[in-house]
Amino acid sequence: MTRLLDLGIDRINKILKDMVCLAEISFIDAIDSYKNGISAPKNSYRISEKLRILQDEISEIAIELIARYQPVATDLRFIKSSLEISYNVSRFGRYSFDIVDLIQESGPLEDCDKSRVLEISKTVREMIMICSDAIHTRDTGKVKELYGLENNIDREYKKYLREIIQSSEFSLNKTEKRQSFNCYLTSLLILRYLERISDHACGIGDSINFIKSGKSSPRL
Repeated sequence: MTRLLDLGIDRINKILKDMVCLAEISFIDAIDSYKNGISAPKNSYRISEKLRILQDEISEIAIELIARYQPVATDLRFIKSSLEISYNVSRFGRYSFDIVDLIQESGPLEDCDKSRVLEISKTVREMIMICSDAIHTRDTGKVKELYGLENNIDREYKKYLREIIQSSEFSLNKTEKRQSFNCYLTSLLILRYLERISDHACGIGDSINFIKSGKSSPRL
């Protein structure tokens, strides 16, 4: 016989699945916007808000399940972790919107070298896909890959930041200088958003590990 608690947990699982799907769509759209120089902030904002609403829905279900059924052990760990996972997934959507919004405000980027951002975005998308799979399979083995990928992204972000600080390209004429600065700044900010998404992906990894083992982050 199915427990009422299980029905609530199944409902949370379904919402998490929907959230990750929306977050991935939003992320892909954001990177395509950067690649093609076409910004659609209204759609990106709509998804971001939808993710926030779903996050609130999970919070309400979780509080009700705890209050009514007093879950223990794995059930309680899952419900607690679902709050953290839903928050982290909602941040995927928010940072994706920030990327699209930045592109709209930054002006023409067709002359910019976009290779580094696009390359790192592939790694971030891989991390989102790992999270999607891990949320449903709770495979802690796959989750371990997240931490190494996040370290690589953090290293690349800091490397690019140092390159900008040390760059001599700002000695160009006024028009070229403005375009060069625009390219550098936009790339740097997007890389920062990508770094933040990767960090939230690791937060999801921490939650999956907690559900399975009851222990905190394996990074500690």
